[in-house]
Amino acid sequence: MQNIIDQFANIIRAAAGCKAPLRICGGGSKEFYGNRIVGQNIDMLDITTYSGIVDYEPTELVVTARTGTRLADLEAELYKHRQMLAFEPPHFGSAATLGGCVATGLSGPRRASVGAVRDFVLGVRMLDGRGDDLRFGGQVMKNVAGYDISRLMTGSMGTLGLLLEVSLKVLPLPPMEMTLSLQMKEAEAIEKMNLWAGKPLPISATCFCNDALTLRLSGAEAAVRAAHAKLGGEEVAEGAAFWQSVREQTHIFFQPGKSLWRLSIKSTAPPLSLLGQQLIEWGGALRWLISDAEVGTETVRVAAKTASGHATLFRSGESSAAAFHPLAPEMMNIHRCLKEKFDPMGILNPGRMYPGL
Repeated sequence: MQNIIDQFANIIRAAAGCKAPLRICGGGSKEFYGNRIVGQNIDMLDITTYSGIVDYEPTELVVTARTGTRLADLEAELYKHRQMLAFEPPHFGSAATLGGCVATGLSGPRRASVGAVRDFVLGVRMLDGRGDDLRFGGQVMKNVAGYDISRLMTGSMGTLGLLLEVSLKVLPLPPMEMTLSLQMKEAEAIEKMNLWAGKPLPISATCFCNDALTLRLSGAEAAVRAAHAKLGGEEVAEGAAFWQSVREQTHIFFQPGKSLWRLSIKSTAPPLSLLGQQLIEWGGALRWLISDAEVGTETVRVAAKTASGHATLFRSGESSAAAFHPLAPEMMNIHRCLKEKFDPMGILNPGRMYPGL
């Protein structure tokens, strides 16, 4: 596999020499996410040839895999040992890779109860914009040597380097899961989700849509059944399929052809008065908005900022130069400094996150 890394490094060095932009690509399942890379004759750096599990010790709850590894293959191997990627990364296609999962930093329904992708990344191996082979972190949680570059790479959209290998903490599958549905209005659902979040209840996911609050309970059978008795609600027979539809955005709410906004806000924020349909996850902290063209970008972002958060144009039929919420000048300066350190020629996925970076 070293020969593949050498090929990647040579491609990066050649591109840096002539300041030619490179588009890092895996399975392409999340190609829609982020801004379009601007430039002429953009070369693609395909990571799918660098795949496979490097090291996996189930008793240590740690797996290290190459970033071209398909997520489906990695999760299948974990499932053999009754383990999982607890943050439930969305695939958005059968070709989704581990590299795309970490580079986009997207988490699924379980994120509010266990943490985000970044919380499970222990170490990475990467090539920077000079083609240098670098390693950060390790395979243990308590790693305090130097800056936490491993987690910095999570969600960087390939703008700081080409991920080669990632070490992740994994968790055991819960002994039992149950999905419940309760009928209520939006304001009551937000209040209930926040109230329950402060109690010792085994709630691992929440979803509110069309006057129905859906909960997932995960844990020991006694705890799950006790929570059901306390919370009430009707048991959903196909609970696993429901949460997969939310994670993979095949749920009827996610209508193709319309703009999809992702608003990360304060969980206790009251219902947002925005034109369009909304679906609420993560105990109220994540609001999805399906909108028509008449809902302006500024309107959505002001609403998110007022609710102590930010808005991302997650999917759009039109190309956009501002998929992500604009940064404050101080934060933008930090991003520029990081880009200059890791990718001095600015060739790796330029503009994918913010114009000029």
